[in-house]
Amino acid sequence: MMIRLAAFLGNPGLEYSRNRHNAGRMLAKALPFYSSLSWKKKFNGLYASYNDCHFLMPDTYMNLSGISVQPAAAFFKIDIKEIIVIHDELELPLGCVSLKFSGGLGGHNGLRSMNKNFGSADFWRLRLGIGRPDSRLPGEGGPEGSGDGIVDWVLSDFSKNERDILVPVLDAGAGLLIQTLECEPESLLKEWAKKKIALPEPDPEPGVPPTSRFENSQEKK
Repeated sequence: MMIRLAAFLGNPGLEYSRNRHNAGRMLAKALPFYSSLSWKKKFNGLYASYNDCHFLMPDTYMNLSGISVQPAAAFFKIDIKEIIVIHDELELPLGCVSLKFSGGLGGHNGLRSMNKNFGSADFWRLRLGIGRPDSRLPGEGGPEGSGDGIVDWVLSDFSKNERDILVPVLDAGAGLLIQTLECEPESLLKEWAKKKIALPEPDPEPGVPPTSRFENSQEKK
């Protein structure tokens, strides 16, 4: 079964645009063909199509996401098993991407709304780790006290250090989403069950030439 509808969960509005809870919406903008998509207000959200797939960013706020996704699926006669939901995930550390089918809702209000409106949780999930507030590193994850509650955590912005990690994560997630549109997602489950995305190598200091692969290999001998 192929993916026919991708739903990017989050909250509309500039005040939420950099929140951890908006990681799903951020991934949409990481798609290499994002600028060529023609987004229209439809299905209580922003809708676009790409080849044979439908994209949707609900404008209903996170806790009512299903009110947007269900009518779109019904209109295009899309089975729930042909839907992939892209969302932030507390249970995964920042830097991890995961592909999953069905399962628990983990207290995620967007997934709860999907389950309520479809009467089932049998949809695909592309999960972007944001970690829990008590798992952040010193100096990361916002100011002290910002993670006292989960709501405060998910509705706070990614820190600068976190954004540096997030960029390659979103690129990797966008690549994974494209793969799910081109082949049966079951074939990707093993590789992407919980994948830690490698960070790019830092740029060398000004004036210091990068070490070549050959030099590295010679040093190891």
